[in-house]
Amino acid sequence: MGIGGSIFLIALGAIFAFAVEADLGWLDLAVVGWVLMLAGVAGLLATLYFWSSRRRTVVAAPVREERVVADRVVPVQDNQVMQEYREVRRPGRPV
Repeated sequence: MGIGGSIFLIALGAIFAFAVEADLGWLDLAVVGWVLMLAGVAGLLATLYFWSSRRRTVVAAPVREERVVADRVVPVQDNQVMQEYREVRRPGRPV
């Protein structure tokens, strides 16, 4: 859950806990609101904890040499340049 989802749960829980006065009989909306607010706070704390621990980790990349090897664009055979011809036909088109 991200920061946005956590804030949404906190706001929804506050609405249920403090603003809604409906009597469902078997369900107390104030308790549901408090549970949603606690879940939102727990999600917010967990998200902030993981974000702070992720920022502290620094990994140094090893330094390595890179060599660039140039490939021949046109194949050469016996000091003669060979040219390649390809014909591509798409299916469904008449020739």
